[in-house]
Amino acid sequence: MYQQAELFPNARRPFDLRELPASYRPDTKAEADITRLTELELIALLLGPSKTESAIDVAGRVLSLGDKLPRATVRELATITGSRRKALRLAAAVELGRRLACKPGADRPQILKPEDAARLVMEDMRRLDREEFRVILLDTRNRVIQVETVAVGTLNSSRVEPREVFKSAVRSSAATIILVHNHPSGDPTPSRDDVALTKRLIQAGELLGIEVLDHVVIGDGKFVSLKAERLI
Repeated sequence: MYQQAELFPNARRPFDLRELPASYRPDTKAEADITRLTELELIALLLGPSKTESAIDVAGRVLSLGDKLPRATVRELATITGSRRKALRLAAAVELGRRLACKPGADRPQILKPEDAARLVMEDMRRLDREEFRVILLDTRNRVIQVETVAVGTLNSSRVEPREVFKSAVRSSAATIILVHNHPSGDPTPSRDDVALTKRLIQAGELLGIEVLDHVVIGDGKFVSLKAERLI
């Protein structure tokens, strides 16, 4: 019986994206339309392969950081990328993106009504199989700074700590925030716990000088605004 190494002599070496057909390569796709690239492909294109891993492998480990990526230090990124040079490149790209997004007049969504908040997260959250609690951070003109995931729970609940909700708001100098979470059942009707939690967070925000504008519950294609329903 043939051994794998005999059938595939290059199987153990790092895969090079340049071996893909041209139409599949991130660099070729980027030249045609960079918006077609996934986040995984963008990071792979930015960092390239290491001596022992393909660019996709490296990018996958970076992407697994999730919401922690913007806060990661160069030293932390170096342990993931395997290279201080790559870590510096990645940190610079993240910081550049943050600065451009925060420039006056940047093309950022403006949240003026509950429908705007729901539209921002609906497609991403409507079919999640676990509850996720997110915070939409807004500047003084109600423009989105970022959307931060602060808790991931079970089928019908998520444990939310006020310090986690407001940590990113303080760090990003958000003027106001909108709370968002999903109901995996597809029914966005707020529970008593949802209302009670919202009131606690409103009180915490008042102490910090960060106003909680609303809490939007996401269902499958439907949503409920606690403010619009006069539950807060």
